[in-house]
Amino acid sequence: MKKKRAFTLLEIMIVIFLIGLIGSVIGYNMKGSLDEGKGFKTKQARIKIKEILELEMAKGVNPEDLLEHPEKFLKAAGIVKKPEKMLFDGWGEKFDLDLKDDGSLKVNSKKYDSWKRRKTALRGRDLEEDE
Repeated sequence: MKKKRAFTLLEIMIVIFLIGLIGSVIGYNMKGSLDEGKGFKTKQARIKIKEILELEMAKGVNPEDLLEHPEKFLKAAGIVKKPEKMLFDGWGEKFDLDLKDDGSLKVNSKKYDSWKRRKTALRGRDLEEDE
């Protein structure tokens, strides 16, 4: 009669440790990808919001009304399905809408700007290290 060999506690602990280690490495690498996705979403939303609201301004809408209730004008344009969700960046923060001195619209996201600065600084440091 053959005896069945069972796993020892040490073998099971080693396997669990290795799975955890691999999972943490994958998770750490995915964080950068998630931030890239949030940055891309925010960049595209800024462009769309600016273009749609500038079209509404070209139709003769008062810029102050447009800045107070942008979701109303995004909905009226008929281009966007969910205008209330479009006014938030990839990190869930609401966009800051403002008028420049020349009368054009400015769409800002504080999280996007800080992410962009951090990304640029890291790339600059990487380039210096490569030299």
